[in-house]
Amino acid sequence: MEDVIASIGPKIRELRQQKSLSLKQLAERSGVSAAAIHKIERNNMVPTITTLMRLAAALNRSVAWFVSEDEHEDRPAVLVRAVDRRPVFTSKHGLELEGISGPYGRFFIAGAVARMAPGASSGANPMEHAGEELLYVLEGSIDVEVAGEPFVLRRGDALHFRTDRPHRWRNPGKRPARLVWMALRQP
Repeated sequence: MEDVIASIGPKIRELRQQKSLSLKQLAERSGVSAAAIHKIERNNMVPTITTLMRLAAALNRSVAWFVSEDEHEDRPAVLVRAVDRRPVFTSKHGLELEGISGPYGRFFIAGAVARMAPGASSGANPMEHAGEELLYVLEGSIDVEVAGEPFVLRRGDALHFRTDRPHRWRNPGKRPARLVWMALRQP
C-alpha cells in the first residue's frame, strides 16, 4: 500500500507535465492550491480523497487511475484481451469507451472501442488540446468538424487530425455508432 501511495504524487506531476500545465493552471482547474499540488507531487503530503477527486477531474482521469498498481510496468508490451477491456472514463454523455491500449501513463498512444449513442455529441463548443486523434468507423455514421470543416464518416471511413485545432463530433443518426478511437498525446 505504501508504494501505491508514494506513486500518486509522481503520477500527478507526470500527467500535469504531459498536459503542459503549470502548477498554477492545475490549481485553477482543480480548486486545489498550487502549494498543495507541489507538496503532493513531491510526496511531502498525502492528498485527501476530496483533493484527489478534484485533481483527477481536472486531469481527466479517474481516481482509480492514480491508485492502481500497474502489473505490466516492466514488460515491453501489453496484451489487452477482448474480455479484459476496461471502461475508459469520459465526461461526454452518450459516449462509452473500452480501452484497447496499454496504461496511458506509459505510452503515447491510447486507443478505445467507442460506442456513441444517437444524439451524443462533444458539446456545443469545439475542443482544442495537444495531440492527434484517429477515428475509424466500424458501424453507423458520425459527423466531425475540424477547424470549421465538416466531415461525415460512415462505416469503413477514417479521419486523422491534429487536436490543437478546434474540433467536435456528434452522432446525428437514430442508431448507435461504433468506432475505434485512437489518441496520441504530445510527449
